[in-house]
Amino acid sequence: MPSHHDIRPEIILGEFRCRLDNRYRVPIPPDFDRWLTGNSPELVLAKERPGCLSLWNRAFWEAKVNAKIRLVQQKVQQGFQDERIGQVQLFGRLLSSRHQDAKLDKQRRLTVPKSFRDFLGVKPRTGDAEDPEQSNVMVVGAAVCVEVWNPAAWLEHLRQRMPKFRRLIDRLF
Repeated sequence: MPSHHDIRPEIILGEFRCRLDNRYRVPIPPDFDRWLTGNSPELVLAKERPGCLSLWNRAFWEAKVNAKIRLVQQKVQQGFQDERIGQVQLFGRLLSSRHQDAKLDKQRRLTVPKSFRDFLGVKPRTGDAEDPEQSNVMVVGAAVCVEVWNPAAWLEHLRQRMPKFRRLIDRLF
């Protein structure tokens, strides 16, 4: 099995404000698209946290998730204490509903499925002028994946995390 580094050696960075159109499509910037698709157009869309979806290169996602699944399988085979069974069930439930296969169309747009739209918390652009901001999303390079954020959730995330950015750099390097 290839390592994460063999699959995607570089990182993806950038932030773009986009609109969810009336067909629930989000445009993905060309550089992000090239990074994600590489040699294969197969992608995975995942629910990250309320107001945030992530888009992954399928091979990278599978390597990451399969390693965790193997670890859980080993622990189940070794025998769990009864109180841990609930955690394993929770893991299975969340993993089952957390992701699905995705592809970009020819114009590099991601169609956001219904349950993912609800989780993201944005509405598509319509002809109504009642609230044009409701269809905005932030498309963010998150080093190893592309994230699609509800703008309010993104701003709150930045407010909470930016003061800790220097400590993160120090820990990583």
